[in-house]
Amino acid sequence: MWWPSKRARALTRLALALAVAALAGGCFQPLYGERSTTGGPGMRDALSGIQVVPIDVANAPNGSPLARVGVEVRNGLIFDLTGGGAATSPTHKLNISLGSTTLSVIVDIHTSRPDIQNYGIDASYSLVELATGKTVMKGQTFSRVSYDIPGQQQRFARARGLRDAENRAAKVISDQIRSRLASYFVAGS
Repeated sequence: MWWPSKRARALTRLALALAVAALAGGCFQPLYGERSTTGGPGMRDALSGIQVVPIDVANAPNGSPLARVGVEVRNGLIFDLTGGGAATSPTHKLNISLGSTTLSVIVDIHTSRPDIQNYGIDASYSLVELATGKTVMKGQTFSRVSYDIPGQQQRFARARGLRDAENRAAKVISDQIRSRLASYFVAGS
């Protein structure tokens, strides 16, 4: 009986693996690709048609830290949805409301002052189709980030730590909402 050599078997396996990979390669579509496999608009076009309205912040006056975080979330979403380019004509409207929390995690036993705090944002959002006025998607998300308070003598460092935590939490919220919107446009639910 004739048996192929080890090298011939290895080459056959490699050729078979490459053939399967080439056939399966056409089955997958990148989520943020320029074109869809069905010939419809790509994800970028669908997301750039979302109008992000000014964010409703729970009982926060203009100029407050939470109002600034709302602007940060909105700006992050607009950039993420349009890719930094011009927005197309709106097909959907995104309504978002925010609330924030602060929690002392570690407290100095000698001074009873916090050393580490958590800053959190809770967001509720809904996507409304402009053609019908119907709410097609609702959701909630949250973000919790921690920051250090380096002592009472360093007030600027404390304020800057809080601002950095607000910015990081806003980025997480905008990323989560963008991902959920992309999932809606791919899956339709």
